[in-house]
Amino acid sequence: MQIWKEYQEQHKERFLNELLDLLRIPSISARSENKDDMITCANAVKQRLLEAGAGKVEIYQTPGHPVVYGEKIIDASKPTVLVYGHYDVQPPDPLELWHSGPFEPVIKDGKIFARGACDDKGQFYMHVKALETMVKTNTLPVNVKFLIEGEEEIGSKHLGEFLEQQKELLKADVILISDTAMISMESPSIDVGVRGLTYIEVEITGPNRDLHSGVYGGAVANPITILSKMIASLHDENNHITIPGFYDDVVVCSDAERKQLAEAPYNEEEFKNDLGVKALWGEKGYTTNERTGIRPTLEVNGIWGGYTGEGAKTVLPSKAFAKISCRLVPNQTTAKTEKLLIDHLYKIAPDYIQIKASVHHGGDPYMTPVNSIEYKAAAKAIEAAFGKAPIPVRGGGSIPITALFESVLGLKTVFMGFGLDSDNLHSPNEKYDLFNYYKGIETIPYFHKFYNEMK
Repeated sequence: MQIWKEYQEQHKERFLNELLDLLRIPSISARSENKDDMITCANAVKQRLLEAGAGKVEIYQTPGHPVVYGEKIIDASKPTVLVYGHYDVQPPDPLELWHSGPFEPVIKDGKIFARGACDDKGQFYMHVKALETMVKTNTLPVNVKFLIEGEEEIGSKHLGEFLEQQKELLKADVILISDTAMISMESPSIDVGVRGLTYIEVEITGPNRDLHSGVYGGAVANPITILSKMIASLHDENNHITIPGFYDDVVVCSDAERKQLAEAPYNEEEFKNDLGVKALWGEKGYTTNERTGIRPTLEVNGIWGGYTGEGAKTVLPSKAFAKISCRLVPNQTTAKTEKLLIDHLYKIAPDYIQIKASVHHGGDPYMTPVNSIEYKAAAKAIEAAFGKAPIPVRGGGSIPITALFESVLGLKTVFMGFGLDSDNLHSPNEKYDLFNYYKGIETIPYFHKFYNEMK
C-alpha cells in the first residue's frame, strides 16, 4: 500500500539509527560478563515497542535472561499474529578477523556490519517498524503480539517453561519468524522447513597428567590422536554418517520435491569462489542444495587439547575435547539422535582411554505446510513486495523453539526471513543489507493484511 511506503520513506533514517543503537549493545547471552548488557538490551527493546505503538509491553524475568513481551490488540475478534525473535547474539570471536568493531556498527557498500545485524536484531526489528508503520497510518488489520527472548543462541533453555506458564498470554493464531534467509533479493524464497539440532561435547582422557612427548611418546596413547580417529570414523568414503540407526527415521524426499528444490538458482563456481574452496564435500548422491536442506549432517564444531600457545611445547596431553553437532530432518528427533551419537562414541572408544560426553542443547526439525493459510499469506506478501512469487526452500539452519511452539501452544510457524546465506552469521564481519532491512519492513504489513483476509 502506498501509505505504508510513504511513511517508511519519511522515517527510514530514524528506522536505521534505532537499529544501529540496538547493535551497539553487546547482548551476548553465552557470557556471564554480559549479563548487564542483556538487561540493557531487553529494556531497549521494550522502549522501542512502546514507541512503535504497542499498547502493553512487559519484561519477564527467567532463571536466565529476560523475555520481552509486547502486544497491540485492536479487536478480540480479529486474528492474532505472534512475532518471535531474539535480542541475544553470538560471541564475536575471533575479534582479530573483524574489519571493524563487532559492536560498533559500520555501513559500507550498502551493508550494516555488526554482530546481530542479521541474526536476529535486524530481522526482528523489521517487525517493530512494521508495527509502527501500520499503527501510525491506522491500517493495522490484526492483533500483534511480540515474544523477543534473550537465550536463543544458547538453546532457549528457559523459554519452554515460560511458554507453559504463559499459555493464556501467548494465545494467537500463528507465529511469524524472521530469522532465516532468502536465496537472493532477485530470487525471493521462503523457508518451508528448518532442520533440527543435536549438540554434544566429548572429553577424552588418557594419562593422568600431561607428559613429556619424548619420554612417553610412542608408549602411551595420545588422546588427541584417539579422538581424531574416532571422529574420522563417523563418515565413510561416501561421506555417509556411520552411526548405526542414524538414518532410520529420515523422511526421504520425493522426486517431485527434489525437482522443486532444483529450481532454485544455484551457481557452483560462484558458491565455491565465495567460500574460497576448490571443491565441495558432502554425502554422495545429493546436490549441494539437498545436502544443506533435506539431508541430516554431522559436523565437528571445535576440537582442542594439548599446547596451542605461541611457540613449541613438546607435550603429550592428558585430555582432548571436541564439540559435535548434527542437523536433523523430519522425522528425526533430538533425544533419539543424542542417544545414538553418544552411545556410538562410547562403543568405538578404545578401552585404554576414558570418555565423557555431555549434551549442550538442541531442538527438533520443523516444517510449514505449503498449503496452509500461514504459508499462502507469506507467499502472497512477498509477491506483493517483490513482484514475483517466492520459491519454497528448506533452510539448513535450526530454530529449535518452533517445534516447542507447536507442542505447547498448538501454533503453526511461518518463516519470512530476509537475510542471505552470505551474511556471515555466527562469523566475523556479520552483515545485513540495507535493502533487505527496508524490504522486510515493506513486506511484513502485507503478511498481516493477507493473513487477515484469508483467515
